[in-house]
Amino acid sequence: MRLKAIVCQVMSREVEFVAPRSPHSVEIEVLTMGLHDLGAGMHSHLQARIDASDAGGYHAILLGYGLCGRGTEGLCARSTPLVLPRAHDCIGILMGGHRNYQAYFEGHPGVYYRSPGWIEFQSPDQSLQPAMTAMKQTLGERRTREELIAQYGEENGSYLFEQFTAYRRHYSGLTYISTGVPSDDDCRSLARAEAEREAWAFEEVRGSLALLERMMAGDWDPEKFLLVPPGATVRAALSDDVVTTS
Repeated sequence: MRLKAIVCQVMSREVEFVAPRSPHSVEIEVLTMGLHDLGAGMHSHLQARIDASDAGGYHAILLGYGLCGRGTEGLCARSTPLVLPRAHDCIGILMGGHRNYQAYFEGHPGVYYRSPGWIEFQSPDQSLQPAMTAMKQTLGERRTREELIAQYGEENGSYLFEQFTAYRRHYSGLTYISTGVPSDDDCRSLARAEAEREAWAFEEVRGSLALLERMMAGDWDPEKFLLVPPGATVRAALSDDVVTTS
């Protein structure tokens, strides 16, 4: 088969690692993780890339995304089927599935998650700045105190930084998901340093590339993947299925 993979930058290293082992031809397109900052605008950007790929003669378009705060809800397959993992987000995907993530979460409440991609690509994409401004979106945690002070002045910048990062006070630990990609060691060290700065407990878990491997290999078990036929639309499911079609 000839496949097109549209993947979030957060998982790009993992996808680039597993795709060459696929028995199929896989063309990879990486989209900036900054799409998450666009809220509902994430959907339109993804749909545009799906539509642009639709005439490429692919047997399927693979989405390296979960439900992602409903950012993938409403995506429509045109003439090419879509395939995406049944997971809420990249954390669930990199932990081998939403059930694995849920089991870990229940035993580790108040934990903040990092992975190689979250560490490596956490700087905002400047190409999205106009769209973010127009939609009155902030860059949240990915703006430093220094950047905000430079834009708004010492007092206002410091205040905005405290507001943007207030949610971090609800966390007590940081869990790093090790996926074995080349940048793993460096990213682990940076994650550990972040935990120390925040006075959080640090824990490392071994991630799983199984879902990404199976997706690239065309092994689309319906319990683990949603296959969206032409003309159908992705919908959130209030069940362990996570996503469904309409």
